[in-house]
Order: sequence, then C-alpha cells, then structure tokens
Amino acid sequence: MKKEYRVKKTEEIKEILDEKNSFSNKYFAMYKKKNLKTTHFRYAISVGKKLGKAIVRNRIKRQVTSIIDKSNINLDNNVDIFIIVRANVLNIQYDEMFKELNYLFSKHKLIKEKPNE
Repeated sequence: MKKEYRVKKTEEIKEILDEKNSFSNKYFAMYKKKNLKTTHFRYAISVGKKLGKAIVRNRIKRQVTSIIDKSNINLDNNVDIFIIVRANVLNIQYDEMFKELNYLFSKHKLIKEKPNE
C-alpha cells in the first residue's frame, strides 16, 4: 500500500473524528469524512495498547491493511477513513475479520458498485 493512501497527521485524524460520521460493530469502529482534495481514498488505523504488546498490535494492523489492500479496487474515492480496532478482534480469525470489515464498508456505502458486465 502506497504512503499516499495513509492519513498520518494528527490534525487530519481529528478532522475525521470531528465530522462525527461513525459506524461500528463489535470488532471495529469506523469514522469517515469526504475529502475532495485527493483523487483516492485514504485511511488510518488505531490499535490500543489494551489489545496486547507491540507484536500483537502490529500483526492486527498488518491484517487490517491487507484487508483494505484487497478491497481497495472498489473503495470509494475522495473519502478518508479512520478505523479503530476493538478488543474483540483478538477472538476471531483473519477470515472473520475480513468479512466483518467488508460488511462495514458495504453497509455504509464505502465500496463502489461494480458495473454489470
């Protein structure tokens, strides 16, 4: 995943949170904000220290990034996404995590509809 797809600045993350456009399930909380300055989506991931040591947190971040990377072809342009990982994610496997995250993307219209072929 290229660096241009990441939201890194604290000010930008605060802007996403201030938009108060959120949705969640028991594994993830997600905030989104329209961003007309970019031509592609951007994302940030937050994994709290309560989830475990650095090895565990980094593994979860890699898995979430992998899920976003596999879904990025269909993700809507001009949107910034901030994903907060909840502690329940430790109880599920990667396949379930993929399903739950994509469910949130599709339910809240972050994935573009594929054209009929």
